[in-house]
Amino acid sequence: MIDLEAVLSLRAIATQGSVVAAATALGYTPSAVSQQVKRLERETGIALLERAGRGVILTEAGTRLVVASTPILADLDRLRADLQLTAGPDDRVVGEIRVAAFSTVVRGLVIPVLSDLAERHPDLALPLRESEPWETIALVASGQRDLGIVHRWGGVALAMPDDLVSTPLFTDVADVILPRDHPLADRAELHPEELAGERWVATFEATICRQWLRRLFDGVPNAPRIVHESMEFANHLELARAGLAVALVPRLGRGELGPDLVAIPTAGPASTRGVLAVHRRSQTDSPALRTALDAFVEHARDM
Repeated sequence: MIDLEAVLSLRAIATQGSVVAAATALGYTPSAVSQQVKRLERETGIALLERAGRGVILTEAGTRLVVASTPILADLDRLRADLQLTAGPDDRVVGEIRVAAFSTVVRGLVIPVLSDLAERHPDLALPLRESEPWETIALVASGQRDLGIVHRWGGVALAMPDDLVSTPLFTDVADVILPRDHPLADRAELHPEELAGERWVATFEATICRQWLRRLFDGVPNAPRIVHESMEFANHLELARAGLAVALVPRLGRGELGPDLVAIPTAGPASTRGVLAVHRRSQTDSPALRTALDAFVEHARDM
């Protein structure tokens, strides 16, 4: 019999691009993921991975197995939803919904939601993993997570597979953070061309936030001039406080600025991001998924 857990590991390699990345996404060691795939190869009698330089790629058989497993795993999602419907009294929600979300929404929304659900539905488990939006989409699409909270900045693309359903939650705004004694600190809003000569701190190159910062300066020569990189917006605030850089920091989950920093919105374009919840279409009828999603929508109304 084919080991479905091993199939999930193979799917993770396909979506994440390597054994190491798959292990990180699944919370396993690379050795454990490799052993699962080897066990799957022994069960099927077919090679599922092959060497490609220093990494691995799926063989044709491995790709066929991943594709063929998609409807099976969807059926299991639906079966789990059916079982949850009969697991207890009408007012009792049981099961596990694995959540993935980006860092600022963890602080600004997810933790209050999880706390509320733990009190109202003690039989509902909601293990949390922090991940960037692109990774979250892959984790939910591949069945490694059940509910994802992602953000989409302006025109920066966020590809959504057809089998995922998205639910808008709220719109977040990002402001330019400046020291209070900065020459632009008294403006009501800031245009990209006014900031062309500034030194910036930004998140890493592969992040959506970094891509939006570059998109903000479309048509402005030689900007933005990024001199510092950090994944922690708290560090962005401190670099701005020290006068070493300016930063574009979302309001969601942002700490207190104190008396020595100011936050000014951008105009032409405005820096906004839509925050969405995503789940697999096959889980739509799951009471556990619906309970968690409804809680996020309810809490988001106050954002």
